[in-house]
Amino acid sequence: MKPLSSIVFLLFSIFSFSQTKVKDTITRRANIVFIQNGNAVTYKPETPPLIPIAGAPKPSYSYLWELGDGHYSKEAEPKHVYKNKGNYITRLAVTNNYDNGKPPATRPKKVAVNDITDTDYKDIASIADQNGFAILKNCDPIPEQEMVVVVSYQNLENYVSSGKLYLFYNEKQFKSNNFELIDFRTYANEREVKENRVAAVNDLDDTKSYIASAENTFKTKKYRNTTTEEDLDASLAEANKTYHNVSVLEFDDANPGETRNLFYTFRTTPEMIKDTSATVTMRGIFVPNRSYKNHKIKNLEMEIVTSHDPNKMGSNGSFMNYRFVRFKRVNFKTRFQNNGEGPARKIRLETDVPDMFDKKTFQIEDMYPKCPICPKDEEHTVSCLDTIIKKNQIFFTFKNIYLPGSEQKNVHEKDSTKGFVKYSMKFAEDFHKVKTRSRTAIIFDKNEPIITNYATTRFLPGISIGAKAGYNLYPDLDNSTSYFVGATISPFKSYRFYWQAEWVNSINKYDSAENVIDEVVVNPNGVKQRQRTTTSTENKSVNWEVPLLIRYNINNYIGVGAGVQANFNVSQEQTQTIKIESFEGDSDKFVINTRTASNAVKNSFADLKTGLLLDLTVGAARIGPSLGARYVINFEQNFNYFQFYGIWKF
Repeated sequence: MKPLSSIVFLLFSIFSFSQTKVKDTITRRANIVFIQNGNAVTYKPETPPLIPIAGAPKPSYSYLWELGDGHYSKEAEPKHVYKNKGNYITRLAVTNNYDNGKPPATRPKKVAVNDITDTDYKDIASIADQNGFAILKNCDPIPEQEMVVVVSYQNLENYVSSGKLYLFYNEKQFKSNNFELIDFRTYANEREVKENRVAAVNDLDDTKSYIASAENTFKTKKYRNTTTEEDLDASLAEANKTYHNVSVLEFDDANPGETRNLFYTFRTTPEMIKDTSATVTMRGIFVPNRSYKNHKIKNLEMEIVTSHDPNKMGSNGSFMNYRFVRFKRVNFKTRFQNNGEGPARKIRLETDVPDMFDKKTFQIEDMYPKCPICPKDEEHTVSCLDTIIKKNQIFFTFKNIYLPGSEQKNVHEKDSTKGFVKYSMKFAEDFHKVKTRSRTAIIFDKNEPIITNYATTRFLPGISIGAKAGYNLYPDLDNSTSYFVGATISPFKSYRFYWQAEWVNSINKYDSAENVIDEVVVNPNGVKQRQRTTTSTENKSVNWEVPLLIRYNINNYIGVGAGVQANFNVSQEQTQTIKIESFEGDSDKFVINTRTASNAVKNSFADLKTGLLLDLTVGAARIGPSLGARYVINFEQNFNYFQFYGIWKF
């Protein structure tokens, strides 16, 4: 049996090791290979096998080559001609699409150019069509992975200029930083400078909670295209109010028409918000001439992802302030990529629309492939985008287009196989504070649909402060009166379940049970008399009630709750009065003498009562005025009571 046991153990070990490799616990690496002929170099990546995701399209790699002289390429095997002799450091960022493992790590490669044999050198491509300023990324951010951002700028003036570049990152609307700047690389002697951050009076502070207000989520100007602005101080103040961090570079002597590239390597932090439909941004500000205030602004929008899937749906409504979104627009974006071996002529997007949005406010913000909206009631013979709005869906159909496939022959640029639709909507007339989810089915020609992730919209809890006043009724106490005022705190306009804490200051007065003793006594003269001793106690107190309850809004007008309560006796005054009455003979009809004595005792924080409570409110259950009734069951005899109150939540 020993040989058999050894074989079983060996097979089990091999199987366990193979499973470990499949789960990608070891680092995968991609190597840079090149063929050089003088100053002409052809690069090729050596990549590890891809790990398919069940049910997903065929996995593939995409690339960003940094060629060591300011040029870059996104082709799989680029050929580059260097202008001058020298040593160049080439870097490669590899993105694994539809792959179940981590992106392969690469190491820079040194290329020595000693001879100029090819004069077919081409300058960095012009970006005049982007107003001379562009920002791109090699991939969308995944927590704890690296990504590369390329910032390109071009001197569109007719003279040599020296200016500045700002790259802002880490939005203040998130509680933790999303990015850590690892490195940046320049190729035209750009230099880093330090500037004092612009101090805004209402600058957001570093809190430990989400603070994505309406001002941040919606009112901040969105620079989808490169815009030209004139008030540099205002633009910097706004950027400093929106972002935690900035990298500032100065450049000199940019020739007319010259384009330059900068490369930034960021590592996404483990604390990056784990929301795979959230949109995060970076913002670039390009000052072509340091002597003037004219500048250009560009926002780079990115959706947080868990895997590199080009077919994706995202929204900028991840964390919204419910108080301020009533008339604001929420943006949605559906991205797609043709992974086929041929071009797509028709692409259909079937997108869910949550009930809380008003489809009458729907409008298209941007799209690619660029084409006009299809005319109604006409045969579509040219490229156009058709939209059909139904009860719970919107259908987008790109008709008569040409979108290359990533596996198509002679297609080298993966970005040319991608497209998107970006649209926005306002909220409906009556919408509740609930999380929504929507996704898109993407259909290329007559192929099976590809289902995207869920894009979510959710609201920040917010804070609602309430004012409360009323009367406590103690059925088991004599001559009791109790009035109170207080305050409440709860999430703003919660839909169903929510927590509520309160503080109440009550002024109470009641009488303890009266004690009467009748007896016959002999006075000093030896005469029998009837004597009555009455002992009564009056209690006055100031109490702090601290309830904590969970509430449930049945609808807009009725809410119920239950919870626990602590009752602190902050100050108490107990006055005891003794009244002695003497009567003639055995009868109590003729009073001979009456004596009264009193004694007062004061205490502070002398008593603590705890109990349970049940609560009902009628009125504006979520926000505004309402009336309430509550029954408090104290864990002390004779102190159960009813509470009747009015409350106004703000």
